Amino acid sequence: MKLLQIPSMALEQRIKQEIEENPALELEEGSELPEAEQEETDYSDDGDYDEDEHDDYDESDDEFTFDDYIADDDDEIPDYKTSINNSSPDDANYDIPFASSDSFQELLIQQLGYRKLDERKVKIGTYIIGNLDDSGYLSRPLDAMADDLLFGMNLKTNRKELAEVLAIIQEFDPPGVGARNLQECLMLQLIRLQSEELDKDYSLPIMIIDRFFNEFTKKHYDKIIKRAEITEEELKEALNEILKLNPKPGGSVSDSARENQYIIPDFIIHINDGELELSLSSRNMPELRVSKTYGEMLEMLAESKKSRSEKEALVFIKQKIDSAKWFIDAIQQRQNTLYGTMAAIMEYQRAYFLSGDETTLRPMILKDIAEVVGLDISTISRVANSKYVQTPFGTFLLKSFFSESMQMDDGEEVSTREIKKILSDCIEAEVKDKPLTDEQLTLILKDKGYNIARRTVAKYREQLNIPVARLRKEL
Repeated sequence: MKLLQIPSMALEQRIKQEIEENPALELEEGSELPEAEQEETDYSDDGDYDEDEHDDYDESDDEFTFDDYIADDDDEIPDYKTSINNSSPDDANYDIPFASSDSFQELLIQQLGYRKLDERKVKIGTYIIGNLDDSGYLSRPLDAMADDLLFGMNLKTNRKELAEVLAIIQEFDPPGVGARNLQECLMLQLIRLQSEELDKDYSLPIMIIDRFFNEFTKKHYDKIIKRAEITEEELKEALNEILKLNPKPGGSVSDSARENQYIIPDFIIHINDGELELSLSSRNMPELRVSKTYGEMLEMLAESKKSRSEKEALVFIKQKIDSAKWFIDAIQQRQNTLYGTMAAIMEYQRAYFLSGDETTLRPMILKDIAEVVGLDISTISRVANSKYVQTPFGTFLLKSFFSESMQMDDGEEVSTREIKKILSDCIEAEVKDKPLTDEQLTLILKDKGYNIARRTVAKYREQLNIPVARLRKEL
């Protein structure tokens, strides 16, 4: 079950770990593990083979015969028990290039080193940089940081000195870094622009953020026009400049690291002459087998008189071969379970995988697939939660295809994902200066036959990360 929920990228590391720990397990000739190692993770679980349970060897054990472990020319161990083939000769092997870059904090520390600061301020600056979040904001109060520096680094400082060093950091790139809130972040960027672009006037955007920030965030544009005594056109020009700013300056750097985390799909669906074809994406999976050397060693020990040391060696070899066979069988069972589950999902959502139209998605819960493949719901959940499928229309998390059902006026059951897609399309097509309210969206859906309550529309809108109508308004 643990192997089942591990995605393909992590499974490579798990296989590598098993080969290192068990000398009786090896790669087939010509097969090799990818050179790029992923972050090491402990994937050990209660289902792994426990050697301690087999410390005592009993030569009279009827269940143990050498025939189970030694192969001869006439009666070899079946291939499916000693090896697993996870790739095809037609599969292409691709090396994925991973870009390496400095982290957000490392870039700031480099800029700190360019300044002529004494050792004390460098320590304070490094500590402040370490407290910035991924968006580039400093959310920790300066007074609390002063206490941390005193107790943690025996460095006595005060709020004034911290503010001075913070002001230096706020001059670093990207602009807006080191801000304590969104308002300060936007102000830092506008002030930087004003100092660098002398031929352009940023006084109105600065005034809006400085004096009318609350009205700006709530899009009360009429109040800003009235209190600032400006025209609607002047406000529109100022808002255009503000909207060019980056509300998360740290994200511009940290996002590049996240973009390098490539998704390797576990399944691939192709459309061939109007028919769906499913395959497991296993080009990076090595071919495993039980070590022939260990089999020969077992045969030699079986023919000897078996001294005490040889008996101990025999127990050790038996344990390792058992463990290798178990692991190979577990990998094979994992592949079979994955393929069977994905095949059931593909057939259940055939219309979608042929067209890519989200409105054709059928309501589907874990129980529906569990009943088709004859597995427990928890097993289906393990498959769906961490696996990706590559389709002609994009790569998606398997979990995203599961949704509850809702009954239409004509009695037909539809997926809630279909309703969310229609809701998203309505909002995308709305008039931007008069966005649709939740009440209006409810009426539109009812006209289309989806009889749902306003609070349900609000819930779906929030799940789609779409703000309320007032915050979607544009001039």
